[in-house]
Amino acid sequence: MIVLDRTGRYQIFAAFLVIVIILFNLTPPAGLRINGYHAIVLFGATIFLWVSELLPIAVTALLSMVMLPLLGIMDAKSTYAQFGNEAVFFILAAFILAAAMTGSGLSARLARAMLARFGRTPRRLALTVFLLSTVLSYAMSEHAVAAMMFPVVSEIVASLGLERGKSRYGGLLFMAIAWGCIIGGIGTFLGGARAPLAASILRESTGHHFSFGDWMIAASMIVLPLVLVGFPLLLRFFPLDVSDVGGGMRYLNRKRLEVGKMGFGEYVVALVMAATIVSWMTFGEKTGLAAIAILASVVLFTFRVVSWASIEEYVNWGIILMYGGSIALAGALEKSGAASWIVNRTLHSLTPSPFMVIVVISFVAIILTECVSHAAVVAIFMPIGLPLAASMGMDPKVMTLSIALPAGLAYCLPMGTPAMAIAYGSGFLRSRDIIIPGALIMLLSWLLFLFSAWFIWPLIGLKI
Repeated sequence: MIVLDRTGRYQIFAAFLVIVIILFNLTPPAGLRINGYHAIVLFGATIFLWVSELLPIAVTALLSMVMLPLLGIMDAKSTYAQFGNEAVFFILAAFILAAAMTGSGLSARLARAMLARFGRTPRRLALTVFLLSTVLSYAMSEHAVAAMMFPVVSEIVASLGLERGKSRYGGLLFMAIAWGCIIGGIGTFLGGARAPLAASILRESTGHHFSFGDWMIAASMIVLPLVLVGFPLLLRFFPLDVSDVGGGMRYLNRKRLEVGKMGFGEYVVALVMAATIVSWMTFGEKTGLAAIAILASVVLFTFRVVSWASIEEYVNWGIILMYGGSIALAGALEKSGAASWIVNRTLHSLTPSPFMVIVVISFVAIILTECVSHAAVVAIFMPIGLPLAASMGMDPKVMTLSIALPAGLAYCLPMGTPAMAIAYGSGFLRSRDIIIPGALIMLLSWLLFLFSAWFIWPLIGLKI
């Protein structure tokens, strides 16, 4: 029994390999080529490894990429060329820009200034934390925003003398960080990995593409209503139990005096970020988002605002590796005809109308993202969703948004998103404090998404 217990993980691996080998050697169903069938088996095996987390997500993506040429699904040149995809370089440059904002102190300075200026009362302080987390997640990875806001709020909580396990207001402040980051994180390509990955698979498969502004406008139709309903909902579950935040304001003002005026590096970062966002919105469609982001990164290195040693601490190489593997796997499913076969034989008969397709896929995506990486959810559904959209005459951009936006709205579990995990790690929240309000805001998010898809998006040219 001891041996069986200590070798449980290896037993699962062995059973997994046996099942995959058996499936791989079966005769393909009618209408499906052999390489398409092998692509489906590899796709299913990859999903199992992503969900079970027997291997790190990035390692699983690399494994699936290696197996594509080894199994004869796609030639090696086409497979490894996926690492030259524009999205890979965009997300690398986005990590560099976020690292510059954090490392220069600009983001922390902005947070302290906004909190000190607008957080004069307990309600206004919590609202400022919520809105600031939302707005910053438009320009930085939501994970980076949560990591930056956490120590600022922790010091405010300590200065107010709030006790873990007793103060509801302390829980409110940390939940305001998490919900703000999650809601704002779907707003632009910079909020998380899922949006650039989805847009890249869309371009590779259909030739359609999103500009920075197009994505932001479509996503903001969901973000803005969530901002309006999110904070009142937080107050409902975390009622104010403090009457004064003077101690926290004194701490913030003291820290602002200690750091002094903005330095040269902060001015450079601020100007580069402003110019980058404006360039994305004006020239992004013509030059590509990645080119602008890389040029902005070069400017930061030119003025020695950042160093490569500091950048390596912020770049999530696992996400970058996952990009290449996910895009290659999606391409294999599309080119081998496997994705079209899946749609024609299964999903098409189960979904009688285009809107029902949106309902089903968005619901499954928003549920699955609670236990699987956001980017993994996109990688799972995009290769199937795009052929389904084409077969039903649906705008592929709508399908892309229907997968990528719900895939970023994980509120219920601490492991759903790093922002929620960071908030839970404060010690002011119990699992129940997260799950119950999280389930309610997740349902509201899904309903708001469906409302936007049916009534609002057609007004901006995104018709189901």
